[in-house]
Amino acid sequence: MKQLDIRSDTVTQPTAAMRKAMAEAKVGDDVYGDDPTVNKLEKAGAEILGKEEALFVPSGTFGNQLALFTWCPRGTEVLLGEECHIIQHEAGAASIIAGVQLRQIPAPDGVLTQEDLEKRLRKRDLHAPASSLICLENAHSFGKAISLQVMKETRNTADKWNLPVHLDGARIFNAAAALSSGTAGCSAADIARHCDSVMLCLSKGLCAPVGSLLAGTKGFIEEARYKRKIMGGGMRQAGILAAAGLLALEEHPFLLAEDHRRARELENALEKIPEIKVHKGNINMVFFSRKAPADNSAWVQTIIKIFRSRGIIINPPESITLHGENHWLFRFVTHYWIGDTELASVINTSCFAFKTTE
Repeated sequence: MKQLDIRSDTVTQPTAAMRKAMAEAKVGDDVYGDDPTVNKLEKAGAEILGKEEALFVPSGTFGNQLALFTWCPRGTEVLLGEECHIIQHEAGAASIIAGVQLRQIPAPDGVLTQEDLEKRLRKRDLHAPASSLICLENAHSFGKAISLQVMKETRNTADKWNLPVHLDGARIFNAAAALSSGTAGCSAADIARHCDSVMLCLSKGLCAPVGSLLAGTKGFIEEARYKRKIMGGGMRQAGILAAAGLLALEEHPFLLAEDHRRARELENALEKIPEIKVHKGNINMVFFSRKAPADNSAWVQTIIKIFRSRGIIINPPESITLHGENHWLFRFVTHYWIGDTELASVINTSCFAFKTTE
């Protein structure tokens, strides 16, 4: 039985073309700066993002934490939305690596309002650390692309305070695809323009097996390269990995709109199932919830087993509260390896599983 994995777009396997490119990659020692494939990837990434230079790093978390480590003096404060990846899914690394405090701001649907941001920015005094960085996330891990207008407003506020802005752009190409409509296109550079540094993942939806890029000014990347060494990120003959990253940048951003289309089709199908509430998004993530039944955990295990019996791997849901009641929140993610045939299987299984266990 063919296995379908819709837990995340991080589960994507490299394509046959990527495997061939990796096997044939020209390599050198990247710590010395003489790996030609890494150098080519970094140049391509910087150009696509509209930045002066870029740096190849092992992961998205590594890239975000390297940005904080590079921008922020120890003991200062970083402002960011309370549900963003840096807070929720990076193991408290900011306190360990950069030695900074993270000040969380309510950000419904990932939108950091300027009023809430202004309330929390502060200069150092006897009791308070100074604000040193503002972080944004686009696309947001809640499954939504954030408008350029919101990012522009954050940029204006940061300029008033003379602060840099870092973008967690793990899925920046998804955001660009979602913000493009008709003839009004949106590029990754259009999004990155509002930020001083940006991290993008090559392994989320773009099919590269490993790696991310951190981009910014020449001076910022020079300092980040030094601090990458401190963090153990000098990977020597990394061109073997960069070769797949190059194909990810060259070929796969243009395919993401199809992932988004399939996600919307899945949302439409789920909305027809009684008891299911779909939380609308605009990228390749589908969030939906259901009121928790009396048998609660047993029900969850039944759902997971039904999907697994049909060759589909899903994550367990998270427990949330809606209107004072306990609900289970599920996330399904479409990606390169989920085509129309696979999507039909996911939809059919969803209808069977959730209607059977009402």
